[in-house]
Amino acid sequence: MSMTATQNSKGPVLTDWRPEDSDFWQKTGKRIANRNLMISVPCLLLAFAVWMVWSVVVARLPAIGFAFTTDQLFLLAALPGLSGATLRIFYSFVIPIFGGRRWTAISTASLLLPALGIGFAVQNPETPYAIFVILALLCGFGGGNFASSMSNINYFFPKAQKGNALAVNAGLGNLGVSVVQFVVPVVITMGVFGAMGGQSQTISGGGELWLQNAGFVWVPFLVIFTLAAWFGMNDLADAKANLSDQLTILKRKHNWIMSFLYIGTFGSFIGYSAGFPLLMRTQFPAVDALQFAFLGPLVGALSRVFTGWISDKFGGGRVTLWVFIAMIFTVAGVIWFLPLAGSEGNFWGFFACFMALFFLTGVGNASTFQMIPVIMRKEIPLLMPQLDKAAALKTAEREAGAIIAFTSAMAAYGAFFIPKSYGTSIAMTGGPAGALWAFAGFYVLCVLVTWFFYTRKGAATPC
Repeated sequence: MSMTATQNSKGPVLTDWRPEDSDFWQKTGKRIANRNLMISVPCLLLAFAVWMVWSVVVARLPAIGFAFTTDQLFLLAALPGLSGATLRIFYSFVIPIFGGRRWTAISTASLLLPALGIGFAVQNPETPYAIFVILALLCGFGGGNFASSMSNINYFFPKAQKGNALAVNAGLGNLGVSVVQFVVPVVITMGVFGAMGGQSQTISGGGELWLQNAGFVWVPFLVIFTLAAWFGMNDLADAKANLSDQLTILKRKHNWIMSFLYIGTFGSFIGYSAGFPLLMRTQFPAVDALQFAFLGPLVGALSRVFTGWISDKFGGGRVTLWVFIAMIFTVAGVIWFLPLAGSEGNFWGFFACFMALFFLTGVGNASTFQMIPVIMRKEIPLLMPQLDKAAALKTAEREAGAIIAFTSAMAAYGAFFIPKSYGTSIAMTGGPAGALWAFAGFYVLCVLVTWFFYTRKGAATPC
């Protein structure tokens, strides 16, 4: 049996994959799964970087001669969030159709379109606004990649290690948000690619920028990891399914419940990441706070990576419950330190509370994703009692992968709605407190939902 397993586990398509078989896992599966994870992580990091690159680029467009209005600039920053979230819905179902190796390579290569497009478009001040709108929408390819990446990695690991594996993939991938906010401001100040990268742009008031580097800097890495995915990853034959099989998740109540909870965790992470720089600038204009903006996404991404084991040990539902409780109090702390009612506020108190909030979103991102495979392993035998144990496990794994991807699609709309809520609250009340109180109220609902369905005594699906 072990010889057959080893032979069938070679090549790009694996026809025998049994991660729950401890002998198979130790001799063959673990090495293959870790290799796929190691390639998946940088591909996902690059996807997040391209997805969020407009959060940095839009701030510099007026300085090099683009006469766009403030509303137009904010729209460019928001459009990748909308397109990325929408694409995640479709990307949720592609892995069992195309295969993880093929789709990771294709989706990573697709990021070359917006990366190269931005690099060329910003060099010509006559580039029409419509072109920038198209490029912003194309950056949504990066947002979509998360859904397919998480669905793919879910298939490779045994139940006992899924929480940690998904946390590593997502957490290190989420680092792309912090990386882009740190790297782009540096590379646009120098001619990284020499004459091949194009001429610099003159800044109004003096100085030079190479804003094209915001797009070009990712190109060589995208090429490298597209090839790495194609030649180094695997497709799992057992993960194959047609679209109609996967769409059954839309009938599963836990798909919608977990989508709601993941809006509270990942939706908060990506939304706070997108709005944090501007929120600091508007609320504390006397503080040069933008240099600290990358720290929030960094804390959130790393906490996701290094806290996945907590959910594996104590249960994802229990960890999720306490995360939402802590987020309620942390948001209240953010509001407390805002400059309200004519006060100057306290920047460092505000900043510390937001760092705690980012940390909690990372822990919650890991715990909610750990819950999904556990829930489906319990649900499928009840919903489909005609299946034998092996078939029920396979079905649970397939549906869990699709649900993980689908919930990530729903949550990604936070990249648009949280910054938009800040703007609406400021326009209506003069400050962001109204939006933050609404977020706290949403977390209260998340606590109640988590408790009722997953952690209370007698819950139908404890996890």
